[in-house]
Amino acid sequence: MFGRNKNNSDETSTTVEPVSTTPGGKKGRPTPKRKQAEAARLHPLVPADRKEAKRAARAARNARWEAEQRALVTGDEKHLPARDKGSARRFVRDYVDARHSFSEWVLLVMMASIILIMILSLFGNKIPEQTQVYILYASTILMYGAFIATGVEAVLVWRRIKNAFTQEHPRDEIPRGTGYYTFSRMIMPRRWRSPRPQVARGEFPK
Repeated sequence: MFGRNKNNSDETSTTVEPVSTTPGGKKGRPTPKRKQAEAARLHPLVPADRKEAKRAARAARNARWEAEQRALVTGDEKHLPARDKGSARRFVRDYVDARHSFSEWVLLVMMASIILIMILSLFGNKIPEQTQVYILYASTILMYGAFIATGVEAVLVWRRIKNAFTQEHPRDEIPRGTGYYTFSRMIMPRRWRSPRPQVARGEFPK
């Protein structure tokens, strides 16, 4: 009896056949591994010729640099560095460049003071002590006086520039750091300024 049940269970058992893939929506090939799929996605991003890609990138950088250098001379707004772009920065440059100011000589005054101090330290044994004291005091007063005068002038000029720009361009905003931008341009001698001045003395922006 037990043997017959065993035979019946063997006869009723079924064999699982492999599922065949059909063209109607089922895959006909094994699923790629995760690393293979990621490599396939990233592969088109890698240039075929890396040396050629580097040369092209270097040429593009050089072209941008050359255009920027030309803009620093001609004032071309499109290719100027980011710090010099905008109507506010151009207004500041033109206003400062149109002025005669003491501040543009401050660097030369400080350099002269430093040279006097260096001469004093190198040839102090050949200079009377009282003369050394006078030179030291004069150099110190000259440097600090020039620095204070420059700061006062920069504050006054910056206020005038803000008022004038607001009246001429009421819809334009003045970006942060424009006050320091004004000061840094004022203390630079005119021929050393960058971007190069585009207006003559007395030719204030309108």
